Amino acid sequence: MPLIDLANPTRFLTLASRALPWLTIATLAAFAVGIGLIASAPDDYQQGATVKIMFIHVPAAWLAMGCWSVMSIAALGTLVWRHPLADVAGKAAAPLGAAFTAMCLITGMLWGRPMWGTYWVWDGRLTSVLVLFLMYLGVLALWRTVEDPARAGRAAAVLTLVGAINLPIIKFSVDWWATLHQPASVLRLGGPAIHASLLTPLLVMALAFLLLFLTLHLAAMRNEIMRRRIRAMLVREAESAAQ
Repeated sequence: MPLIDLANPTRFLTLASRALPWLTIATLAAFAVGIGLIASAPDDYQQGATVKIMFIHVPAAWLAMGCWSVMSIAALGTLVWRHPLADVAGKAAAPLGAAFTAMCLITGMLWGRPMWGTYWVWDGRLTSVLVLFLMYLGVLALWRTVEDPARAGRAAAVLTLVGAINLPIIKFSVDWWATLHQPASVLRLGGPAIHASLLTPLLVMALAFLLLFLTLHLAAMRNEIMRRRIRAMLVREAESAAQ
């Protein structure tokens, strides 16, 4: 199927119905393998068993930024290409991104307490991720405030593109400012700095979280399309009754 065909909501719904069962199975299988690898992974020589918070914290952090990236691409689709499903994709990704960002912040606080001696410090990485979470809440509030989906989609798209400025700040904050966070350990020029016994379960859990996002995002887009169709039908019925 050509990619342009997905601009048709009916064809998209057909694809989603076919893909969702397979994505669900793949997600469950990835989590099962990941949890098994975590159970057999060794403790860190300095952090002990606390290091295993990493297997949730890091994938959640990656997806917190990844969801906003998806929303930014969708925002361009709304404002530039007028793709009929772009604002649907952006709206469906926003609550998922907020959830992953909240998970990132909570697990980071739980990890930071035994490692740093405090749950929170106002360093560059923590503060910029908190700003990202607040921006997610702002986008969600905007979608709920504006009743017309088309107007809400354009307004949310502008806010999303403005908020995308925060993504490189999050990424490079550990390089630009003094911070308690260590530099990148996985995505770095010299290769991963994590031992394979910890890197393998981390990558498997990252895959599991990615599959979870794809599954939930596809399901949320399908639900949003159906919601808009019902809304349009009710509006037409109300207009017909008023005539």
